[in-house]
Amino acid sequence: MPERREFLKRAASMAALAVTGCGWNGGPLWPLLRAWDRPNQWLQRALAPPGGPRARIEPPGSESAAFPQYYVSPAMPRVDPRIWRLEVGGMVQRPLSLSLSDLAAMPRVTLRLRHYCIEGWTAVASWTGVRVSEIARAAGADPAAGFVDFRSFDAGYWSSWDRESALHPQSMIAIGMNGSWLTPGHGAPARLYSNLKYGYKSVKYLTGVRFVPERTGGYWEDRGYDWYASL
Repeated sequence: MPERREFLKRAASMAALAVTGCGWNGGPLWPLLRAWDRPNQWLQRALAPPGGPRARIEPPGSESAAFPQYYVSPAMPRVDPRIWRLEVGGMVQRPLSLSLSDLAAMPRVTLRLRHYCIEGWTAVASWTGVRVSEIARAAGADPAAGFVDFRSFDAGYWSSWDRESALHPQSMIAIGMNGSWLTPGHGAPARLYSNLKYGYKSVKYLTGVRFVPERTGGYWEDRGYDWYASL
């Protein structure tokens, strides 16, 4: 049964990704593919509810020697960490504008997790950061905001998440990786990180967290990739 459940869960994630991952935009089948997105999301939530078990913490020393770097800008995005800010807004009682020092001063957590890329590779890293749930608490996020948008300075890259996944105990705004500050190649000064979903959902080069009432989209999601993208 565990093997069957895992197969169904992965099949649900891959269904909407198979054609777009090969560079095909769906052509005349595009409306049908988009119509499948909502049932696909329902199936993934049923098989992998965001409030379900936490991912396995990998053992000490299991960090991968190499962790691939990805961005959509023509060159690696960089910003002076002294002037960078994380803007938290939308349906919140207290909009926030957080510096890197502000984030570092908040309650932090370190998790050693296996990362899954939709391209098929995996890697292990130890991430240090502030849980998104702590950001939501500090800002007084409205319980009616069922979704969270994450924005970046990487050529407008962004993604939206369901609230339950975003506020999961293993979803964080990471500022450190493998015992050091985050580097530009992995999304510095701060990035979203969670292994609840495939890697393209973990927005790097973060600039904004916005709590919203309705589901929106994302950089790859608007190009046909699966919105829920559950592991």
